[in-house]
Amino acid sequence: MAEAEFDIVASDYAAQHARSIRFSGEDVGYFAEYKVADARRMAEREGLTVNRVLDFGAGVGNSLKPLRQAFPDAHISCLDVSERSLDLCREQLSDRISFHAYDGLHMPAAMGSFDFVFTACVFHHIPEELHVALLEQIRRHLSPGGVFMLFEHNPWNPLTRYAVANCPFDENAVLISAPEMRRRLVRAGFNHVNTNYRIFFPGPLAALRPLERSLAWLPIGAQYSLTAS
Repeated sequence: MAEAEFDIVASDYAAQHARSIRFSGEDVGYFAEYKVADARRMAEREGLTVNRVLDFGAGVGNSLKPLRQAFPDAHISCLDVSERSLDLCREQLSDRISFHAYDGLHMPAAMGSFDFVFTACVFHHIPEELHVALLEQIRRHLSPGGVFMLFEHNPWNPLTRYAVANCPFDENAVLISAPEMRRRLVRAGFNHVNTNYRIFFPGPLAALRPLERSLAWLPIGAQYSLTAS
């Protein structure tokens, strides 16, 4: 989707998203919150001090409140191609948060470096031929010892494919498998890339979710994360 397309869909984004995932038994907030909870656990496990966070492709701010709760002392920068989406993002929170529009090709150098860069289901909207160059830019914006964490839809999960096919703003989405996304990260210069598959149980089976950590190797989860440094 181009910048103008994101601007058009921004006001209806939450409703469209909710309709596309209703069969999961969860709301939009659940999917944002689990990702940030995973990020917080990763930071604690790695002993990562997080003073500056970049939400790459922040959109309308679904991850903003969870990020603030997970990293209460950090400055958060929200980057997106859609000015309208960033306007809605500002309505979520604005304290110790900066908002940056960009052209989808060149990350603003003035943003500086980050201890943690987070992106949630963004790259399937970006033309594949741009992925490696953008990933290289993200790597250059990491502070020494910083970590990049990417979440994406898993095309090997049939329910994920169904949800994407029935979501208007995903009309032009191109899903990427975890192994292929990992290869692109390596090509961009990341040396250590770990893969975890997520979301195996829908809302009605939520009691089984404690088992998910033992299933992270199984490539049928609805989404996956790649953690890289």
